Amino acid sequence: MSQVKDSWRKPPFITNPAMRYGLFTVVTIYFVVTLVTLPIDWARVSDGMTRAQRIFSGAFPPNFDRSGLLLDGFLESLKIAILATVGGIALSLPLAFMAAANISVKPIYLLGRGIIIVARSFHPVIVAIIFVKAVGFGPFAGALTLVVYSIGFVAKLLAERIEEIDFGQVEAMRSAGAGFISTLAYAVLPQIMPRLVGLGIYQLDSNLRASAVVGIVGAGGIGATLANAFGRYDYDFALAITMVIVGVILFSEAVSGFVRKRIT
Repeated sequence: MSQVKDSWRKPPFITNPAMRYGLFTVVTIYFVVTLVTLPIDWARVSDGMTRAQRIFSGAFPPNFDRSGLLLDGFLESLKIAILATVGGIALSLPLAFMAAANISVKPIYLLGRGIIIVARSFHPVIVAIIFVKAVGFGPFAGALTLVVYSIGFVAKLLAERIEEIDFGQVEAMRSAGAGFISTLAYAVLPQIMPRLVGLGIYQLDSNLRASAVVGIVGAGGIGATLANAFGRYDYDFALAITMVIVGVILFSEAVSGFVRKRIT
């Protein structure tokens, strides 16, 4: 007597076959049309391959002779990241309270959300260009850029965490006659503190990466050193800087991951 074995298969994302294959066809046609209509200069792409080969051939082996200059750029990036993280968290905390719908009145809530949306609307490079034009080249423009970058990330996630708190503690404080600031300090802040610490560690790691990018447009840090190396055609020194950036990011990722596991 034969036994029939039932085999389970994961259901498709779109159950209707006509709609599923129709969607695949539309996406494929869109991709092909977009690729064909893009103004790609294939001759320039071919020349670019030759230039890329010249750059890579000049980059090996990496040159660490100017390690002092490299170290100065990295330390400047580290200072920018630390200053921006501290300043960004200090500004993100009141903004998060403002942008939490469960503890803030409607006008303040809209104002807080509006500031967060504006901070998240622009890429750090665009903000860096604005601050470089406003305060000049150097690490101060980079620090201001990453403060805005930190606000857009930390304040948003912190506001969402505040909206998920146990509101019974807040009501208990209010029923005891506690003021608004006391309620925030003793009923809200202890509940969001683990998230705040985790976000701070993650943002420090993120700001360290971003400081290398904004420095390319003149906002200080090791990114400025990298841009200067490319400008002087010192491709071997540029490769050394890139290797240091990658190594530092890998190390900071490992450290931040270890710390986040300890506090969660």
